[in-house]
Amino acid sequence: MILLHLMNNTFADKLQLEELNPGRPLLPRDSPESRATARYWADHINRHVIPAFYATLQAQDIQKQIDSATELHTHLQPLISASHPDGPFFAGATMSWVDIFFAPWMVRLSKVLKVYRNWPDPEPGTRWAAWMKAVLGEESVKMTTSTDELYVESYERYAANRPHTSLLADAVNAGMGLP
Repeated sequence: MILLHLMNNTFADKLQLEELNPGRPLLPRDSPESRATARYWADHINRHVIPAFYATLQAQDIQKQIDSATELHTHLQPLISASHPDGPFFAGATMSWVDIFFAPWMVRLSKVLKVYRNWPDPEPGTRWAAWMKAVLGEESVKMTTSTDELYVESYERYAANRPHTSLLADAVNAGMGLP
């Protein structure tokens, strides 16, 4: 009831998730700059990684699949490079805001793009492999991840690029931003 009240409150957009449930901080507390950096990378995922994921998934032509996968890889590289060098998570030893924001898409890369577009597993020994292993092995991620079959079934309409099955699919096909 309190949460519902807060969501209806005009100031709800100012609230941080961790203010509702204080505990381990999701955003860095050391400086405004580090919090802004975490928000920047979440925005990068939202603006670049997710659209490239859908473009890769929806592409029917082999060359378009290759081009879209290359674009997706290009958008992943700066994110991986910006992650803490020793990790295993984005900001270091514990899961943080960027990990939580990116976790659903890490799952989709390994469960959806791998099946439909032969997306490769991370190369062993790389920073990307360590980060994926840490996030996908996190108990909270495992507890909230659906079965492989459900992911494959749920994303089949995007992989087949059936017209007018969603606003998102139509936006990707039109070269527009995601709704």
